[in-house]
Amino acid sequence: MEAYCVKCKAKREMKDAKQVTMKNGKKAMAGVCPVCGTKMFKIGGA
Repeated sequence: MEAYCVKCKAKREMKDAKQVTMKNGKKAMAGVCPVCGTKMFKIGGA
């Protein structure tokens, strides 16, 4: 799953991506940037 890394300011492939459900019930993907290790989050991930 590709997501935007705020720290690197670039789109990268998420490492350890897993599907999560937000408080409002929508699905999202959460993972880690493979380059800098910052948490990444993409709303509406499948």
